[in-house]
Amino acid sequence: MTDKKSENSEAIDGEVVVEASPEIQNELPAPTYEELQQMLTEAQAKAEEHWNQVLRVQAESDNSRRRAERDVENAHKYALERFVNELLPVKDSLEMGEAAASAEGADLAKVREGLELTGKMLAAAVAKFGVVELNPMGEKFNAERHQAMAMQDLPDAIPNTVVAVYQKGYQLNDRLVRPAMVVVASAKSGANLKSEGDLTGTIDFQA
Repeated sequence: MTDKKSENSEAIDGEVVVEASPEIQNELPAPTYEELQQMLTEAQAKAEEHWNQVLRVQAESDNSRRRAERDVENAHKYALERFVNELLPVKDSLEMGEAAASAEGADLAKVREGLELTGKMLAAAVAKFGVVELNPMGEKFNAERHQAMAMQDLPDAIPNTVVAVYQKGYQLNDRLVRPAMVVVASAKSGANLKSEGDLTGTIDFQA
Protein backbone atom coordinates (compact mmCIF):
# COMPACT_ATOMS: atom_id res chain seq x y z
CA MET A 1 0.00 0.00 0.00
CA THR A 2 1.35 3.37 -0.97
CA ASP A 3 2.06 5.64 2.04
CA LYS A 4 0.71 9.08 1.21
CA LYS A 5 1.50 12.14 3.40
CA SER A 6 -0.60 15.20 3.63
CA GLU A 7 0.87 18.55 2.50
CA ASN A 8 1.35 19.65 6.12
CA SER A 9 2.88 16.44 7.53
CA GLU A 10 6.33 14.85 7.56
CA ALA A 11 7.95 11.67 8.95
CA ILE A 12 10.33 12.05 11.89
CA ASP A 13 11.94 8.83 13.22
CA GLY A 14 9.14 6.81 11.74
CA GLU A 15 6.47 8.98 13.29
CA VAL A 16 4.20 11.25 11.34
CA VAL A 17 4.05 14.82 12.63
CA VAL A 18 1.21 16.87 11.35
CA GLU A 19 1.75 20.68 11.13
CA ALA A 20 -1.10 23.08 11.61
CA SER A 21 -2.17 24.98 8.53
CA PRO A 22 -1.38 28.75 8.35
CA GLU A 23 -5.06 29.52 8.83
CA ILE A 24 -5.08 27.58 12.08
CA GLN A 25 -1.78 29.15 13.23
CA ASN A 26 -3.14 32.67 12.72
CA GLU A 27 -6.23 32.02 14.72
CA LEU A 28 -5.90 33.55 18.24
CA PRO A 29 -8.25 33.07 21.10
CA ALA A 30 -10.79 35.91 21.41
CA PRO A 31 -10.12 38.24 24.43
CA THR A 32 -12.43 37.82 27.35
CA TYR A 33 -14.79 40.51 28.62
CA GLU A 34 -12.46 41.24 31.52
CA GLU A 35 -9.51 41.70 29.14
CA LEU A 36 -11.51 44.06 26.92
CA GLN A 37 -12.60 46.05 29.96
CA GLN A 38 -8.97 46.36 31.12
CA MET A 39 -7.84 47.47 27.63
CA LEU A 40 -10.59 50.10 27.53
CA THR A 41 -9.63 51.38 30.98
CA GLU A 42 -5.96 51.69 29.98
CA ALA A 43 -6.87 53.52 26.74
CA GLN A 44 -9.09 55.95 28.64
CA ALA A 45 -6.31 56.58 31.17
CA LYS A 46 -3.79 57.36 28.40
CA ALA A 47 -6.27 59.64 26.63
CA GLU A 48 -6.92 61.53 29.85
CA GLU A 49 -3.16 61.84 30.49
CA HIS A 50 -2.58 63.24 27.00
CA TRP A 51 -5.48 65.68 27.38
CA ASN A 52 -4.08 66.92 30.68
CA GLN A 53 -0.72 67.46 29.01
CA VAL A 54 -2.40 69.54 26.28
CA LEU A 55 -4.18 71.62 28.93
CA ARG A 56 -0.92 72.23 30.82
CA VAL A 57 0.88 73.32 27.65
CA GLN A 58 -1.99 75.66 26.77
CA ALA A 59 -2.01 77.12 30.28
CA GLU A 60 1.76 77.68 30.22
CA SER A 61 1.49 79.38 26.81
CA ASP A 62 -1.27 81.69 28.07
CA ASN A 63 0.73 82.54 31.20
CA SER A 64 3.85 83.31 29.16
CA ARG A 65 1.86 85.58 26.84
CA ARG A 66 0.29 87.45 29.78
CA ARG A 67 3.69 87.83 31.47
CA ALA A 68 5.21 89.22 28.26
CA GLU A 69 2.35 91.72 27.86
CA ARG A 70 2.70 92.77 31.50
CA ASP A 71 6.47 93.17 31.16
CA VAL A 72 6.09 95.38 28.07
CA GLU A 73 3.45 97.50 29.80
CA ASN A 74 5.61 97.88 32.90
CA ALA A 75 8.63 98.77 30.77
CA HIS A 76 6.71 101.62 29.15
CA LYS A 77 5.43 102.84 32.50
CA TYR A 78 8.88 102.62 34.08
CA ALA A 79 10.54 104.52 31.23
CA LEU A 80 7.93 107.28 31.48
CA GLU A 81 8.38 107.45 35.25
CA ARG A 82 12.14 107.86 34.87
CA PHE A 83 11.66 110.60 32.30
CA VAL A 84 9.24 112.48 34.58
CA ASN A 85 11.63 112.18 37.52
CA GLU A 86 14.40 113.69 35.40
CA LEU A 87 12.20 116.61 34.32
CA LEU A 88 10.83 117.51 37.76
CA PRO A 89 14.05 119.25 38.92
CA VAL A 90 13.99 121.28 35.70
CA LYS A 91 10.43 122.37 36.42
CA ASP A 92 11.39 123.30 39.98
CA SER A 93 14.31 125.36 38.70
CA LEU A 94 12.08 127.20 36.21
CA GLU A 95 9.59 128.04 38.95
CA MET A 96 12.34 129.34 41.22
CA GLY A 97 13.76 131.41 38.35
CA GLU A 98 10.35 132.88 37.64
CA ALA A 99 9.94 133.81 41.31
CA ALA A 100 13.40 135.38 41.42
CA ALA A 101 12.75 137.41 38.27
CA SER A 102 9.43 138.64 39.65
CA ALA A 103 10.92 139.77 42.98
CA GLU A 104 11.46 143.47 43.57
CA GLY A 105 15.00 144.54 42.76
CA ALA A 106 15.76 141.27 40.97
CA ASP A 107 19.35 140.81 39.85
CA LEU A 108 19.13 140.13 36.12
CA ALA A 109 22.61 138.66 36.06
CA LYS A 110 21.60 136.02 38.63
CA VAL A 111 18.34 135.38 36.80
CA ARG A 112 20.27 134.84 33.56
CA GLU A 113 22.68 132.54 35.36
CA GLY A 114 19.75 130.56 36.75
CA LEU A 115 18.21 130.20 33.30
CA GLU A 116 21.50 128.95 31.89
CA LEU A 117 21.74 126.41 34.69
CA THR A 118 18.18 125.27 34.05
CA GLY A 119 18.94 124.87 30.35
CA LYS A 120 21.92 122.68 31.18
CA MET A 121 19.78 120.60 33.54
CA LEU A 122 17.20 120.05 30.79
CA ALA A 123 19.86 119.10 28.23
CA ALA A 124 21.39 116.60 30.66
CA ALA A 125 17.96 115.13 31.48
CA VAL A 126 16.95 114.47 27.87
CA ALA A 127 20.46 113.28 26.98
CA LYS A 128 19.99 110.36 29.40
CA PHE A 129 17.22 109.13 27.08
CA GLY A 130 19.24 109.39 23.87
CA VAL A 131 18.15 112.88 22.77
CA VAL A 132 20.90 114.70 20.83
CA GLU A 133 20.79 118.39 19.94
CA LEU A 134 21.52 119.42 16.34
CA ASN A 135 23.09 122.86 16.10
CA PRO A 136 24.77 122.80 12.67
CA MET A 137 26.14 126.34 12.62
CA GLY A 138 29.09 126.43 10.18
CA GLU A 139 28.53 122.84 9.04
CA LYS A 140 27.92 121.72 5.48
CA PHE A 141 24.22 121.57 4.67
CA ASN A 142 22.76 118.09 5.11
CA ALA A 143 19.28 117.63 3.63
CA GLU A 144 18.70 114.56 5.81
CA ARG A 145 19.04 116.52 9.07
CA HIS A 146 18.60 120.19 8.09
CA GLN A 147 15.72 122.18 6.63
CA ALA A 148 16.80 125.19 4.56
CA MET A 149 14.55 128.16 5.33
CA ALA A 150 16.48 130.71 3.25
CA MET A 151 19.68 131.24 1.24
CA GLN A 152 22.06 134.17 1.45
CA ASP A 153 24.95 135.45 -0.63
CA LEU A 154 27.78 136.04 1.85
CA PRO A 155 31.25 136.85 0.52
CA ASP A 156 32.99 135.37 3.56
CA ALA A 157 30.93 132.17 3.75
CA ILE A 158 31.73 128.83 2.17
CA PRO A 159 28.98 127.90 -0.31
CA ASN A 160 26.43 125.33 0.82
CA THR A 161 27.23 125.76 4.52
CA VAL A 162 24.91 126.78 7.36
CA VAL A 163 25.33 130.46 8.21
CA ALA A 164 22.44 130.82 10.67
CA VAL A 165 20.23 128.51 12.75
CA TYR A 166 16.61 129.56 13.19
CA GLN A 167 15.71 126.54 15.29
CA LYS A 168 17.84 123.69 16.58
CA GLY A 169 17.06 120.15 15.56
CA TYR A 170 16.93 117.00 17.66
CA GLN A 171 17.34 113.30 17.12
CA LEU A 172 16.45 110.38 19.38
CA ASN A 173 18.76 107.36 19.31
CA ASP A 174 19.96 108.19 15.77
CA ARG A 175 16.39 108.82 14.59
CA LEU A 176 15.59 112.36 13.49
CA VAL A 177 12.83 113.91 15.62
CA ARG A 178 13.00 117.45 14.24
CA PRO A 179 15.32 118.88 11.57
CA ALA A 180 17.32 122.01 12.26
CA MET A 181 15.86 125.05 10.49
CA VAL A 182 18.78 126.91 8.92
CA VAL A 183 19.96 129.59 6.53
CA VAL A 184 22.40 128.35 3.90
CA ALA A 185 25.11 130.19 1.99
CA SER A 186 24.31 130.22 -1.71
CA ALA A 187 26.60 129.04 -4.48
CA LYS A 188 27.53 132.68 -5.18
CA SER A 189 29.00 133.11 -1.72
CA GLY A 190 32.69 132.91 -0.96
CA ALA A 191 33.90 135.73 -3.20
CA ASN A 192 36.55 136.68 -0.66
CA LEU A 193 37.76 133.10 -0.11
CA LYS A 194 40.91 131.89 -1.84
CA SER A 195 39.46 128.47 -2.64
CA GLU A 196 36.01 127.03 -2.38
CA GLY A 197 37.09 123.45 -3.13
CA ASP A 198 34.27 121.00 -3.73
CA LEU A 199 31.92 122.44 -1.12
CA THR A 200 29.35 123.74 -3.57
CA GLY A 201 26.42 121.55 -4.33
CA THR A 202 22.69 121.18 -4.65
CA ILE A 203 20.48 122.10 -1.71
CA ASP A 204 17.09 120.56 -1.01
CA PHE A 205 15.58 123.99 -0.40
CA GLN A 206 12.33 124.32 1.48
CA ALA A 207 11.19 127.75 2.58
